Amino acid sequence: MPLSLPADPPSARSLTGVLPQILAAIDGHGDWFPTVRSAIVVMVDGLGRGNLTARSGHARFLNSRMGKRDAARSVFPATTATALASLFTGVAAGSHGIVGYRARVPGTDSAPNQLKGWETDGLDPMTWQRAQPLFEREAARGRPCIVVSKARYTSTGFTRALQRGATFLPGDSIADRVQRATEAATRHDGAIVYLYVPELDTIGHAAGWESAAWTAGLEQVDDAVRRLEAAVPDDVGVVVTADHGMVDVPAHRHVLLSEGDELVDGIRIVAGEPRMLHLYAEDGAAGAALARWQEAESGRSWVLSREEAIAAGLFGSAVSPDVAPRIGDILVAARSGIAYYDDRLSDKKAQKMIGQHGSLTDQERIVPLIRLGAFATTH
Repeated sequence: MPLSLPADPPSARSLTGVLPQILAAIDGHGDWFPTVRSAIVVMVDGLGRGNLTARSGHARFLNSRMGKRDAARSVFPATTATALASLFTGVAAGSHGIVGYRARVPGTDSAPNQLKGWETDGLDPMTWQRAQPLFEREAARGRPCIVVSKARYTSTGFTRALQRGATFLPGDSIADRVQRATEAATRHDGAIVYLYVPELDTIGHAAGWESAAWTAGLEQVDDAVRRLEAAVPDDVGVVVTADHGMVDVPAHRHVLLSEGDELVDGIRIVAGEPRMLHLYAEDGAAGAALARWQEAESGRSWVLSREEAIAAGLFGSAVSPDVAPRIGDILVAARSGIAYYDDRLSDKKAQKMIGQHGSLTDQERIVPLIRLGAFATTH
């Protein structure tokens, strides 16, 4: 069967380009945004453009400010670790090396969580993430670079891997973070301020994006962004974007990989995440395992080899030889509303998640790129 993957239009803007373009706008030569004195990037974790549009009545401010062009494509896999790594380095996963939620350390049987595994699995923030963070580079040049996020993220390995060089300002509530971000962008000429809002993603995973709880969370985000724009000076630009969208997958749509299932024959490690598996095969078993997966799952998922994924540019136009072995021998990206779980694991906690993401669908990959403040002067 010929490989057929969704293709981004040539004019599509990528999440990878957002920070470089904002930095260029501050310096007076941006292509996407007009010149500003300083800028704030509001990262609303888990807020896909499709999710936002479907709940437009509960986010009237954001939807009223979102034009037809105010969209970007997130990365593949459409997951926080990879997306934020691309955002903060300005390069694709094939260069920075964060190729998914869980990925194999080459030469080992370890496939750590790349959001939290820095502390528990010995990932080195200075070397496992392979590209220089933009904030580190810009801070060395004298630019004020500021991260406003929850206090618990202050000194994590993930923060050091991607945000080193920045001044970290903690704020436990969204309102606290909005205030601190506004003050920082107002006070520091030439500053770039990153404001992280993880609450909506947390709700979506637990209750689903179609839940009343998620809608209430969206209303809170909408109000916070409205207050942010009202508070910033006229020469401060604001961009609201996201790392990925979300698909609800109830338990009856789970595909459980069990002991004795032929789909796990020859598979040494099941990693990635439920809607985008990285499968690592036993030596010599990849070809046969790929054929079994393609026969069984091609009707509802994109199933491809590592080589096909690299050739298709899913991890960027070039993949470093050091990064390639981190990618699964086989990749399984859900096309329909399903999620794959390794049911052989004793810990079933992950199977309680409702909101999911990671795959190639528009719902997961198209995110808002809403221009506010000084950035809203041109469209």
